[in-house]
Amino acid sequence: ADQIPDTIDWIIRVDGHTDDIPISGGVFADNWELSQARALSVVKFLTERLGFPPQRLAATGFGEFRPVDPAETSEARAQNRRIELKLTER
Repeated sequence: ADQIPDTIDWIIRVDGHTDDIPISGGVFADNWELSQARALSVVKFLTERLGFPPQRLAATGFGEFRPVDPAETSEARAQNRRIELKLTER
């Protein structure tokens, strides 16, 4: 965060994604909640452990709706369970 020029009004968007297998039981009602929780976990790590300013972070959950690989294989599903960090201007 210290290496980004002060002239840039930046934000890091943390995007959580899941595979297309519906959740059965557990803490989360569906893949949207799971993906949001994953993203929020990363945001908390960035602020609490690495000192990122919280006003520069956003957590977003996309559930299973933005797969990088739409195939119905275990390999594709593993790729779709991911976190993406996107540095953008506000």
